[in-house]
Amino acid sequence: MTETTAATWLTQEAYDRLTEELEYLQTVGRKEITDRIAAARDEGDLKENGGYHAAREEQAKQEARIRELQAKLRNVQIGTPPDDGVVEPGMVVTAVVAGDEMTFLLGSREIAGTADIDVFSPTSPLGAAIHGHKVGDSTTYEAPNGRQIPVEIKAASPFQG
Repeated sequence: MTETTAATWLTQEAYDRLTEELEYLQTVGRKEITDRIAAARDEGDLKENGGYHAAREEQAKQEARIRELQAKLRNVQIGTPPDDGVVEPGMVVTAVVAGDEMTFLLGSREIAGTADIDVFSPTSPLGAAIHGHKVGDSTTYEAPNGRQIPVEIKAASPFQG
């Protein structure tokens, strides 16, 4: 699977939250922005109209978020991954990375929601290096500076939200 076709793993709660956000942005959010643009346009000269330009910029950001949510929700996997010790999206991983033990969630930042846990994408250098490995495996990944960083997987269990 390529990055553009890889499924996004989400808990049911995260899926529901993102679906609600998308619905809001596509309905109420779009209407609010359209109303603000129309009101600012009625003020006159658009070249000198800061409110108009601010509303248009906010509209662009909102449309980008809508596209992002649509892409995530288009190819989504909902549920809990199996508790088989294999590192995959939706797993909380404890690993020794460059000599330091760290615990993090492998998956979309949308999964964690309000949980107090670091999240690494499966497509990040660390995430890609450990994806598919099992507890007890050792591997390395390349840091941005070109250095090889050693990683030893100590534990992997499904995220409980």
